[in-house]
Amino acid sequence: MRLAAGLPAAIVLSIVTLAAAQATTPTPVRPVHRFLAVALSPDGTRVASVEGDSSPAGGQPVVRELVLRGASGGPSVTVALPCGRARECWPASPVWAPDGKSLAFALRTPGSHARSIYTVAPDGTGLTRRLAFDGTIGRLRYDRRGRLSMLATAGAAKEVGATEAGAPILGDLGGPPPEQRIATLGDDGALTFASPPDLYVYDYDVTPDGGFVGTAAPGDGDAQWWVAKLYAFDSGAAKLLYAPNDRRQQIADPRVSPDGVTVAFIGGLMSDFGSTGGDVYSLPLKGGPTRNLTAGMPASATSIGWSCDGALLVRLLAGDQIRIAPVGPAGVEKPLWSGRDSLGGDSAGLALACPARLTATVRESFTAPPEIAVGPIGAWRDLTETNAGLTTAVDVSSVTWKSDGLTVQGWLLRPKGATGKLPMITQIHGGPAAANVPGFAGTGLSKALLDRGYALFRPNPRGSFGQGEAFAQANVRDLGYGDLRDVLAGIDAVERVAPIDDARLGLTGGSYGGFMTMWAVTQTHRFKAGVAAAGISDWQSYYGENGINQWLIPYFGATVYDDPAIYARSSPITFIKSVTTPVLATVGAADIECPPGQTLEFHHALIELGVPASMAIYPSEGHGLRDPAHEADSERRALDWFDRYLK
Repeated sequence: MRLAAGLPAAIVLSIVTLAAAQATTPTPVRPVHRFLAVALSPDGTRVASVEGDSSPAGGQPVVRELVLRGASGGPSVTVALPCGRARECWPASPVWAPDGKSLAFALRTPGSHARSIYTVAPDGTGLTRRLAFDGTIGRLRYDRRGRLSMLATAGAAKEVGATEAGAPILGDLGGPPPEQRIATLGDDGALTFASPPDLYVYDYDVTPDGGFVGTAAPGDGDAQWWVAKLYAFDSGAAKLLYAPNDRRQQIADPRVSPDGVTVAFIGGLMSDFGSTGGDVYSLPLKGGPTRNLTAGMPASATSIGWSCDGALLVRLLAGDQIRIAPVGPAGVEKPLWSGRDSLGGDSAGLALACPARLTATVRESFTAPPEIAVGPIGAWRDLTETNAGLTTAVDVSSVTWKSDGLTVQGWLLRPKGATGKLPMITQIHGGPAAANVPGFAGTGLSKALLDRGYALFRPNPRGSFGQGEAFAQANVRDLGYGDLRDVLAGIDAVERVAPIDDARLGLTGGSYGGFMTMWAVTQTHRFKAGVAAAGISDWQSYYGENGINQWLIPYFGATVYDDPAIYARSSPITFIKSVTTPVLATVGAADIECPPGQTLEFHHALIELGVPASMAIYPSEGHGLRDPAHEADSERRALDWFDRYLK
């Protein structure tokens, strides 16, 4: 299903006009430079990265570049892309050839969903187009023989992923959806598909003999990830390797061992493709039982990869710690690194160089902006200083508390040097299967709120990653109840350790956080203002409106047609007459994950009931705002809303 259409045109146009009329020129702020992908050459001498400056409101870079650097330092080279520094001239998925003599990458054609594949020499010369394609391309990989593979969607009608803006609902909708397939690039510049046309492949890895293992499901790729299975692919055929026997298990991150004997993957309750967390599983490729290597682990595996010597590595979220550790037959072994920095890379949070046995990662914390770091695991040194001098005046505390017998963790951020009792905004993450983790607080809405004297509370209630699978599944058939109790108990815990003004509490979040904002104001009057982005007001109507309804069945235990009462039980609209809290609600007009009708329904109810409310719908936006002007407008509205009711 696609929900880019269906909104009254007058509503969308009125919001656009209002946004333009009220827009103000923001105070110039030095942007944070973001590193979106990093690849380390096999000999460990060169680092390739896709990077760019964030938008003024802290969003993803609009202009992106491909940069080549020596791993030991020295001058960098920015590859001169054929479409220049244009918006959507975006390089992605850089990968080094096995001999390290060239780098391949995909390049988006601005204004379209088309991609090309280019190769370039390590010094930035010899840029060559290898393929022009009429659809999306991603996840480039080389096998040992130097053959390049990828995920390709011919005739793509939208960008890959349910968070992207949906295609218009027009014409005959009964035809087969475009399928993302594994493809290989021949020396003649032609693509050969290695997976069948009736399966949408989400992720894959290459086996040493040139085969493929991946996760896939038939049908609409946005909607079916929650029922994906693990397959082996060869010559256009698929062989089933593993099928979850529990709807509360999704699978992600398939990674084949260097010797080709084993495939490992992450399995667990996950609410979004790309938001990965669970236990680590292994499966012999030639047959044998699937094993859960981390059963009962009080942490969540968020990424895995194989080291050069064949050890299985995992990036873990364990409470307020992020760790990299080997995983053996007996489970997680002694961590190779542990800390409060977030690490970004494709394999267990790293980019690996084999046979060089070096790693690269992008690391950042609440107080330190992102930089590329290179070295052995845990002994990294910063390769870049692009964000040098960027700081944020914030005091950060990890807070833990008890709620219904569970141990819950969250983060408290306070303006450094602040005195007196502070107003506080609780920021609930999306998901629900996700977590608030360290990320530079000197940008976007967080920085603006801190600069205005607000404390920020970022809880990880039940349903979040970081405490193990039992904790992640503790909100099943209970959305909004136990998790809200966890949040409220966390606020009590914060008020015991910090001077917070309980009479000036605000609440905000997007997606699941937007639902929780809408939900909380129907259950308590403790919050004096709410800002809900892409929220859900009525789970019953939502089931038939969204483009990803398969995710609901693991959480509610049944379809809405089989158990409508469980959906009504967690719907804010069921309790809407209890609301007195002013709420600002925003959403993208082409959001297929949390369709704008949900925001319209909530806003309509508040207006009719006489509760202060405001709403903004942003044209051509999906699940999350991409246009810098929309990001800035949304940030300004949120700041003004909180100031109006909390200051």
